[in-house]
Amino acid sequence: MIITTTPSIDGKRITQYKGIVFGEIVSGVNLLKDIAAGLSNIFGGRSNSYEDELIRARLNALKEMEQRALEIGANAVVGVDIDYEVLGSDNGMLMVTASGTAVICE
Repeated sequence: MIITTTPSIDGKRITQYKGIVFGEIVSGVNLLKDIAAGLSNIFGGRSNSYEDELIRARLNALKEMEQRALEIGANAVVGVDIDYEVLGSDNGMLMVTASGTAVICE
């Protein structure tokens, strides 16, 4: 499956639009990751625990979007957008949404 942020695919012709597809992931960050991130905040540097969780959530959202596109018979998703939000009373949840238009291309 081709997944792209562009509205078209070089060398391919879109023959059918199947609809908008989404992949949503809501991920919690546990106490140990909070502690590690807090230390990075105090001493400087990158928070690998948060970065790893962000990467994992993004990849899972893209996989879910791809699966939904396959379920409706698409072989590509164009115009993909990825959004990030924090949720919860203490902002302890991360929501990643991937969305795009499922298409059939030749």
